[in-house]
Amino acid sequence: MQPTAFPLTWPATMPRTKTPVKSQFRTSLNGALNNVRDSLFAFSRDSGKKIDGLVISSNVTLGEQKPADPGVAVWFTWDGLSVCIAVDRYPKVEDNLQAIHHVIEARRTELRHGGLHIVRATFTGFAALPSPGGKKPWRDVLQFNSGPVSREQVETAYRQAAKKAHPDAGGSTAAMAELNAAKAEVLKEIGNG
Repeated sequence: MQPTAFPLTWPATMPRTKTPVKSQFRTSLNGALNNVRDSLFAFSRDSGKKIDGLVISSNVTLGEQKPADPGVAVWFTWDGLSVCIAVDRYPKVEDNLQAIHHVIEARRTELRHGGLHIVRATFTGFAALPSPGGKKPWRDVLQFNSGPVSREQVETAYRQAAKKAHPDAGGSTAAMAELNAAKAEVLKEIGNG
């Protein structure tokens, strides 16, 4: 998956928050964005490892700073690891950005007290690499953009895709198996599986 700054590119392995909670942060959107960039720069300096390919992905545009989906995903490569830190816990984009800043600062603390091997182990949990075997994310298989989805939307998308994927309709057993796995994955994620 190639992340984009807009619209939000959410990692397929990260479940979405069902009920956002109010944060205690008092940071502006610009301030939180600067905090994330400054933390990443400091982390790179402290670790002696370059950060490449930074993409801060959200649904914020010049005309819309308070999108319906306030999630933020920060994608980058560090020390050969493709990393994505994604947060949608809070109802404001700036609060989710500020939370990511704190996650990065926690990695700096791990670096100071535990060393590079501890941070590498932690970042493994943020891995942004595709799963082994080239499994496609359910959003790609069912053709959903970012944002929450309902069981009804999943069922509709599944039926539409099955019309092409089913072996009797010119598809294949592999395509149908991929579609069934994607449906099961999303239903499990949204709590209806």
